[in-house]
Amino acid sequence: MEQHAPHLVVLSGAGISAESGIQTFRAADGLWADHPIEEVATPEAWDRDPERVLRFYDARRDQVRRARPNAAHKALAQLESRGFRVSVITQNIDDLHERAGSRRVLHLHGEILMARSSVDPRMRYPLRRGGIRLGDVCDKGSQLRPDVVWFGEAVPHFADACALVAEADLLLVVGTSLAVMPAASLLHQAPLEAPCVLVDPEAATLAPPGVTRISRPAGEGVPPLVRHWQREERLWVPETLLEAR
Repeated sequence: MEQHAPHLVVLSGAGISAESGIQTFRAADGLWADHPIEEVATPEAWDRDPERVLRFYDARRDQVRRARPNAAHKALAQLESRGFRVSVITQNIDDLHERAGSRRVLHLHGEILMARSSVDPRMRYPLRRGGIRLGDVCDKGSQLRPDVVWFGEAVPHFADACALVAEADLLLVVGTSLAVMPAASLLHQAPLEAPCVLVDPEAATLAPPGVTRISRPAGEGVPPLVRHWQREERLWVPETLLEAR
């Protein structure tokens, strides 16, 4: 079915991973409450105190390794396994979509389970265990750093994400505040005729005009949608799950 199936493009954010126990950055008790952005997530922080930055991301990496995919991750992967065309664009740096079984995942902000050269971003290395230490170097002899996009850095895969959204027959936004740029602007890349659905507990206040909202956590809102799509073998939003736009 996949070759002729409508294309579902998913934009996922921190909310979907939070349901797996991964601490978010922007919540009141989130990561930035104890770790100011400028001290752990900027190029300047790296230049000033790389060891502190590495410790911060080592702790995040341990958290990701302990986490497990939740019902939303699994439902999206199952939809793909049933022959639907599903592309995931995630703002998250964890690998929960992949561990659930999704094969087409684009990480806008990098991958925490990868290291990369500090001089050549094309040189990337998987971190199957452990973390990064001062003195760990790439094949060119330069210090390895986390393969994540820091504040103030360009988002290298943004053009690829725009191209994917432009192909969407339905855009599903899950667990994001739509506050992080440039990712939030991806909604404007969708075809005018493509429906857009936001699944988030705060969807009623977050959804822009014209976006259908489902005010539920990802693990409660995504699986019912997937079950409907599988049963009908098409992408549509059942009236029973809709709220007024």
